[in-house]
Amino acid sequence: MRRSGGSSNGPRAFGNGGAPAIPEPIGGAGPGSRTIEAMRAADLYTLGMDTAYLHALDPFMVRFSDSFGIRWYGMSYAVGFLVTYLIVRWMGKRQITQVPVHRAGDFIFALAMGTFLGGRLGYVLFYRPDLLLHFSSEAPFWGVLAINQGGMASHGAILGIIAACLIFSRLFKINFLHLVDLTAIGGSVGVFFGRIANFINGELVGRPCPADFPLAVKFPQDILLWPGQDFSKLQPLADTVQAMGGSVAEWNRNLQSFAYSDAARASVFDTLGRIIVGIQQGNQAAADALRPLLTARYPSQLFEALLEGLLIVVLLTLIWRRARKPGVIAGCYFIIYALVRIYGEQFRMPDAHLGFQWLGLTRGQILSVALLGFGLCWLIYCLRRKAPAVGGWKDRVDPIRALGDASASGGA
Repeated sequence: MRRSGGSSNGPRAFGNGGAPAIPEPIGGAGPGSRTIEAMRAADLYTLGMDTAYLHALDPFMVRFSDSFGIRWYGMSYAVGFLVTYLIVRWMGKRQITQVPVHRAGDFIFALAMGTFLGGRLGYVLFYRPDLLLHFSSEAPFWGVLAINQGGMASHGAILGIIAACLIFSRLFKINFLHLVDLTAIGGSVGVFFGRIANFINGELVGRPCPADFPLAVKFPQDILLWPGQDFSKLQPLADTVQAMGGSVAEWNRNLQSFAYSDAARASVFDTLGRIIVGIQQGNQAAADALRPLLTARYPSQLFEALLEGLLIVVLLTLIWRRARKPGVIAGCYFIIYALVRIYGEQFRMPDAHLGFQWLGLTRGQILSVALLGFGLCWLIYCLRRKAPAVGGWKDRVDPIRALGDASASGGA
């Protein structure tokens, strides 16, 4: 679910504080100059050994201007909430949920607030705690509110949803565990579309894969990380800059001044951004020039969409064909999500500013191990507590009477 973007803070270190080293171009610094690295990459592409798909998808479903429009990422959330709303209404009409039909909209609004607040706070606390102390003179003034800096975290969204269910339960006297169950299937649908939106955005990219891997993808968004991770890759972009109508001489001057000139850094990042947008808008010359320089990667976002989204929807639907004790569906979700997330992360690059951590695990895998333990405790508690089974799209057990009896006897 989390969105990410390239850093614009420039490289962290270049030797002893001098300008970054730029590979010597072949044939001078003219428009047609190319480095040995670029020539080798281009030769592989020419020989047909590079068959990776070049990502050129526009993140805007509808674009009103260069930077404003309706994004696929936002639509993925809308679809997830809509599906959850339809599920709750359908269950309400069939009388297999304690949530009355007229409260379905209120419930979805509470889930939306929990998702956004929990997801954002989760990202800040789990991945970027420095944003808590980051203030600026420009809107939104506080790093926590700057949603464009990192986005949201799925583990935080889960905690936010649990909190929203607890509040809704207290306000409307509805069984808390049953409410959390209701979010599992619809939420997984949202995750499915959210991961697809991550792929469309070219974010949360996969780890490098063999160039001949059938589903290999090359993401132009990688170039936003080159200034801080591998500065030597920037000079071979001269051909791409020229294909975009830019000046190669100016590009090389900006690279030479990058380490000590704010204006040069701003110009370099602006050019990188324009290259990405140009490819998304169909500049084939720029795409052809950039393709050989990019790393082939696993489409990890699509793997995660299938694992964290579609697979969980199918499994939970099968599990809930029979009535279950309140909380059992949610417990199954926590466990299955943690397991598939731990597995799926092996195809995904860790966050650039965090890298691999303890035992070579990513931050997402570490959080998922904690979620797995939490889910096991949750499931054991729900299975052992004395409560009637409710819901079930096949059994159609009346939850109004069943959960009302459980509440009267002290059930949560």
